[in-house]
Amino acid sequence: MFTHYTNIRVRYAETDQMGVVYHGNYPAYIEEARTDSFRQFGLTYKELEASGIMMPVLEMKFKFLSPAYYDDVITIKTMITKLPEIRIFFDFEIYKEDKLIGTASVVLVCVDALTRKPVKCPQVYIDKLSQFIKA
Repeated sequence: MFTHYTNIRVRYAETDQMGVVYHGNYPAYIEEARTDSFRQFGLTYKELEASGIMMPVLEMKFKFLSPAYYDDVITIKTMITKLPEIRIFFDFEIYKEDKLIGTASVVLVCVDALTRKPVKCPQVYIDKLSQFIKA
């Protein structure tokens, strides 16, 4: 299993009138964690798009267990448990200190940037993830 941790400090503008992180900010948090995780093994979305592949979100789910507040540092654990084919599956655990405050999952699909048709995930991503995930 591939695992990566990303820390994010909650900004004031990301909270609602109650001082709680507004739920609509969590997709941006997990996107930051997802792109940060790719950088860990030497790849970026920018390089992927330059190669003619895009990865739109196909599915996204959240479960909120406890709130985060302004100036909290949240840690997002990003996990990939299986090698990608056309789709790539991400699971997330969101922590405040050592307490689990939420979970999420995202499914991306690899598509050709010109035709917008699904394609196999680039081999370079599969090769990099193979270091962590056994088929």
